[in-house]
Amino acid sequence: MNMRDGKIDEQMVELAPSLKRYAYSLASDADDAEDLFQETCCRALSNLDKFDLSTNFKAWLFTIMKNTFINDYRKRVRRKVLFGEQVQEYVMNNKPAEYGPESDFGYGEIVRQINSLEPEFRIPFQMHEDGYKYQEIAEELGLKLGTVKSRIHFSRQKLMDRLQD
Repeated sequence: MNMRDGKIDEQMVELAPSLKRYAYSLASDADDAEDLFQETCCRALSNLDKFDLSTNFKAWLFTIMKNTFINDYRKRVRRKVLFGEQVQEYVMNNKPAEYGPESDFGYGEIVRQINSLEPEFRIPFQMHEDGYKYQEIAEELGLKLGTVKSRIHFSRQKLMDRLQD
């Protein structure tokens, strides 16, 4: 297949509604979905020479879209100030604007309690609060999915118990 025979153009036009629906299911925002759709089309056209004629063109496009979304998501997450050893840096840089001096006491206590969690509980909890999915946390930390879910659950329980007062 090449661009001159028009089959690629026709197939992309036919698949556009499905691709747009899939983009929206990933992005959940109309503007982001449209950007994702356009980026997918651009990448597909610029990498057409890498398309294997013996494979499914539709599946190839959907794979490009999924990978584009995942890569863009990871870039956005990395752009945020990620926590280091000190959760204080993380929390202070992600502190909502509506917090004022009168609420700093409660906020500071939450930060102290998060910092007091053992690293094996604190790190998955922070990653989840930063927007990572359970599976991504498991892969990043080399843990089983169930272990990640349990640690996040226990972290929440510990924090609720400690912050009861």
